[in-house]
Amino acid sequence: MNFVEELKWRGMIHDMMPGTEEQLKKEMTTAYVGIDPTADSLHIGHLVGVMMLKHFQAAGHKPLALVGGATGMIGDPSGKSQERNLLDEPTLRHNEACLKKQLAKFLDFETEAPNSAELVNNYDWMKEFSFLGFIRDVGKHITVNYMMSKDSVKKRLGADSKSGMSFTEFTYQLVQGYDFLNLYREKNCKLQMGGSDQWGNITTGTEMIRRIAQGEAFALTCPLITKADGSKFGKTESGNVWLDPEKTSPYAFYQFWLNCSDEDSEKYIKIFTLLDKETVEKLVEEHREAPHMRLLQKTLAQDITCRVHSEEEYNAAVEASQILFGKGTTETLRKLNEKTLLAVFEGVPMAEVSKSDIETGIPVADLLSDKTGFMKSKGEARRSLKENAISINKEKVKEEYTIGVNDLLNDKYILAQRGKKNYYLVRVV
Repeated sequence: MNFVEELKWRGMIHDMMPGTEEQLKKEMTTAYVGIDPTADSLHIGHLVGVMMLKHFQAAGHKPLALVGGATGMIGDPSGKSQERNLLDEPTLRHNEACLKKQLAKFLDFETEAPNSAELVNNYDWMKEFSFLGFIRDVGKHITVNYMMSKDSVKKRLGADSKSGMSFTEFTYQLVQGYDFLNLYREKNCKLQMGGSDQWGNITTGTEMIRRIAQGEAFALTCPLITKADGSKFGKTESGNVWLDPEKTSPYAFYQFWLNCSDEDSEKYIKIFTLLDKETVEKLVEEHREAPHMRLLQKTLAQDITCRVHSEEEYNAAVEASQILFGKGTTETLRKLNEKTLLAVFEGVPMAEVSKSDIETGIPVADLLSDKTGFMKSKGEARRSLKENAISINKEKVKEEYTIGVNDLLNDKYILAQRGKKNYYLVRVV
């Protein structure tokens, strides 16, 4: 597999230094992508870089995932309007371990082959540096004029910038450049990859390798992913879409991909799956003929949910999705864990009733009216029950039904429903 050709048809190349493709054709090459360790989980914004490493390894080359422990303590000015919070070492080490576990779903760290993936942390080589040692051994090789010419610096020092830029952040590109130099020396790493906003930092590294080590190194960046409407990819109203199921439930993760626009799905199916060109082109063609079937979104959501979570979690997410569209059963509902249940019914009105009331039993008409206010009056509740319009946990109930502890989902919820789409969630406290 030709790595550059593979990335080209997938729309994953923004800039590439001359000679990069020739280097990759010449020999097995080591490349790295830097990952911000400020959280103990990757989010889907990281996945573009991770997929670049995945394709890189598949093409027979050696991928390094660099956790920016030292740079995480400083903060990267690229694309940021303010400095980020700085981390202590125990937090960094915890985050590093969590990230490796997630990366192992994409990269092979265990293979005996020479292109086995590796995780490195720049804190390991930066922590020994004294300030004087760094400015003597590294700083003197790169001029301030060179550093000021970078877009990431210009933007922060420009007229529009209110906060300016600290010296700490100004030196960021030297630290990232030194990472590349160190990996060049220690791991024979000749390529750094990243988002297009990293071009300035990456080329500082190639310049450092040229000046200090008299070596040749290369740079390759991918476009920053945006949504068709121009908004930031990977963000929802509730924040980032995380790979950690505790931060973003597999159901919510699946729903994110399922709800992508047609235009975005055509782009994402190339970037976030390993499907080959012929398969992708066929899927796109079929999707355009019948967009209402949402073939691209379904394929994308299945592929990436199975990879990040599991086939079991994917199937559970599909089942959970059916509940809102009237196809779910009581059995499906009872299988949902609390996090998924709340994700499925996010935004549905909710009321609380006491556990003691449930233990003694509540007539269903009382629950729907006096106890929760789902219906304006007991009379309205009775009429709906007579019309067979009320379901409790997806099962139709009559007026004489009494709500008890056996009706509880996850020991604390009851789902009431009138008609097809009118839901109400009762929490027992």
